[in-house]
Amino acid sequence: MPQLGLLHGRAWAVLFGQLRRPPGAVCIRAVHSHSQGQQYFQVAEAALATQLKPHQEKSNFIIKTPKGTRDLSPQQVVVREKILDMVVSCFKRHGAKGLDTPAFELKETLTEKYGEDSGLIYDLKDQGGELLSLRYDLTVPFARYLAMNKVKKMKRYHVGKVWRRESPTIAQGRYREFCQCDFDIAGQFDPMIPDAECLKIMCEILSGLQLGDFLIKVNDRRILDGIFAVCGVPESKFHAICSSVDKLDKMSWKDVRHEMVAKKGLAAEIADRIGDYVQCHGGVSLVKQMFQDPRLSQNKQALEGLGDLKLLFEYLTLFGIAEKISFDLSLARGLDYYTGVIYEAVLLQTPAHAEEEPLNVGSVAAGGRYDGLVGMFDPKGHNVPCVGLSIGVERIFSIVEQRMKTFGEKIRTTETQVFVATPQKNFLQERLKLIAELWDAGIKAELMYKNNPKLLTQLHYCENMGIPLVVIIGEQELKEGVIMLRSVASREEVAITRENLVAEIQKRLSES
Repeated sequence: MPQLGLLHGRAWAVLFGQLRRPPGAVCIRAVHSHSQGQQYFQVAEAALATQLKPHQEKSNFIIKTPKGTRDLSPQQVVVREKILDMVVSCFKRHGAKGLDTPAFELKETLTEKYGEDSGLIYDLKDQGGELLSLRYDLTVPFARYLAMNKVKKMKRYHVGKVWRRESPTIAQGRYREFCQCDFDIAGQFDPMIPDAECLKIMCEILSGLQLGDFLIKVNDRRILDGIFAVCGVPESKFHAICSSVDKLDKMSWKDVRHEMVAKKGLAAEIADRIGDYVQCHGGVSLVKQMFQDPRLSQNKQALEGLGDLKLLFEYLTLFGIAEKISFDLSLARGLDYYTGVIYEAVLLQTPAHAEEEPLNVGSVAAGGRYDGLVGMFDPKGHNVPCVGLSIGVERIFSIVEQRMKTFGEKIRTTETQVFVATPQKNFLQERLKLIAELWDAGIKAELMYKNNPKLLTQLHYCENMGIPLVVIIGEQELKEGVIMLRSVASREEVAITRENLVAEIQKRLSES
């Protein structure tokens, strides 16, 4: 008789093939000595540990969304869709056509278009010879599309997700994956007419969404470059200093000045001269004041920018929105591709006391002119002047969602208009025939997926889901050729002939 070593039950199972053997393991039928038993015991325990390891690792796995992303509940989707519908309807009202581009682009397409923000681009692992990156915005893909298809004139809108590898601030509506809504006008036109329309669109959308008081800051990159030049900034540092100025909405001038001097090597006296300009803001009167500035009036670029802003304010006055616009010399828009007018919309928090200044609670839309971006993709360097805007949907969504929570607004997550119900058993076939008639007539309808649902359960479902109408069919209604139509709100019921049911439902829905 072979002598059997003392093995753990699960280990024996491994040895005798009752569990799947790991690669290289040998199934032994009998152990002939105690030493052999110990040896085989170690082999079996090792095999067992290998089999259990994936299960142990899985138990430590935390189910969550990646950092800087989120799921949207059905209620949140409804709120977002309403915002997007309003935004897109405005774009269409201004004659824009829709466009879509891939979620990822060739890495080279996105390189050197975003200045210091280029480090926030998500690069993808090489999957077959192409170096790819997730799109950072919708503007660069649009410019690539224009150049690739040799389009010289286009007014387009685009709604899509973009990705940025920055530190997310969920409470402020900042994410690593978020939705952008862009409107752009490409083509050679007379100065400032398309730019003025973009600002008009911004005002229409922000007013329509009823977010509260807002202000649109306007500047021109040529004016900024002119300021840098007359203040003595080396041309090689223009982009770096512009990036610092762009932080003035989040940092004090003292901190921005420190960054310019300590981190970017700018002379302190030059930084002080810049500070004299970038802390100015006002209306068209400030534009006139800058025309008279002894230093700035000597710079050709700055004069071109000031001339365009003067014309822009004339058009904005005609559009009736000039009071919503502020000429703000601190506005920089850090993206490298802007070449002319730039703008950014901020919401203003109502102050607690009349003497307090309104507080900036965040940027909700931005844009500007980028006349050289298409030429970066064209083999012959042919430019297509462009100007556009982007609506910050996530920020707006956060504000609207918070407001709805504050006021306890209930949100319907479906658009169902009619529920098909029965008080009796074995009426599934009749319900199916009836709901098919409603669907075929274009009516949004539901039924309960049970053979014999209770009537009270069906009616409670309608009340909970906000469904306005119920059609009830039973033996009596079938015999008389009628359907009972019930109003969920008033609980009133009326018998309608089968052939008139669709017309009666459509009439009631049009009146509600």
